[in-house]
Amino acid sequence: MDKPVVVVLFGGRSSEHSISSATAGGVLRAINRDRFRVIPVGITPSGAFVLEDDAPEKFALDPERMPRVEDNGTRIIWPEAAGSSTLRVRRADGREEDLGHVDVVLPILHGPHGEDGTIQGFLDTVELPYAGGGVLDSALCMDKHFMKIALQAAGVPVAPWITLRAADWSGDRSAAAARIAERAAGLELPWFVKPARAGSSVGVSKVDTVDELAEALDIAFAEDDKVLVEQGLHGREIEVGVLEGRGGEPARSSLPGEIVLTGRSFYDFEGKYLGGDGVEVVCPAAMSDDDAAACREMALRAFDAVDGQGLARVDFFLTDAGPVVNELNTMPGFTPVSMFPKCWIATGMTYAELISELIDTALERG
Repeated sequence: MDKPVVVVLFGGRSSEHSISSATAGGVLRAINRDRFRVIPVGITPSGAFVLEDDAPEKFALDPERMPRVEDNGTRIIWPEAAGSSTLRVRRADGREEDLGHVDVVLPILHGPHGEDGTIQGFLDTVELPYAGGGVLDSALCMDKHFMKIALQAAGVPVAPWITLRAADWSGDRSAAAARIAERAAGLELPWFVKPARAGSSVGVSKVDTVDELAEALDIAFAEDDKVLVEQGLHGREIEVGVLEGRGGEPARSSLPGEIVLTGRSFYDFEGKYLGGDGVEVVCPAAMSDDDAAACREMALRAFDAVDGQGLARVDFFLTDAGPVVNELNTMPGFTPVSMFPKCWIATGMTYAELISELIDTALERG
């Protein structure tokens, strides 16, 4: 029997390009080659789809030299019509080669143009099955403003916030900052200022005093033309993995993990991916059975509220009043040391089994 053919799709146009590439290194190393044949397809920062090397070491996570997809001159030719599943490549010299039938795409893309429903819509259009979130849940969870609205409508608690557009940060900066501070006056400090549509803590700043607001807004608006100012919550930072159910079964949640800050004010990009000091990723988290059950149940409620598909990582603040959802991530960090795999490993899966689970779910969904 022929092995299912999996396109591992990574890189992309977002500021999280290197994290996606590093995730690809882990996936290419761990995917079960006895079960699947792999075609690595990279997306360059300028948006070109290229046939990449099946070389995990090329995409190792190295803080001194972050991995990236370079333009090697090849171009992937996707199926030309719905119903076809043949992938082709045009080589740098113009020759075209047939790469054969594709069974499923594993898009391990982070940020805009990959985690926001756009690539999912493209794959739906050409009728190629794919793992992970669908169009709706990806788009909702990519935009923190609309994600919060959907969660609130389902009765899932979220942190208080205001949403700003680029027009709110135009003209005189001092006057604009004063107007925004007045709008945010009902939110208790500290505030977190974050782009609405970015991940991996890119563009996020913690604001302890109003005097720090203008610089934080500059950083956030450099990433997106929509920005949230969110009330900081006091509580433990807890994360739970969710996987779509199979065969009509309900979704499943992992054991909770915890971000323990020992020397950072918040869990920033350096702490997540570059091995920065001052943060520990602990899974399973040390907590009571009741707190763990509350977080796992709330993760499933949040997943259902956004019509979750495939997988998600649900991030909480565990406050004295119970868990409050910070965000859902439909393609969470997936390197071997990221929280999402670590939580499922603590729950009883291996990293390779987790990758297979995502692919098998997508194949069943068709």
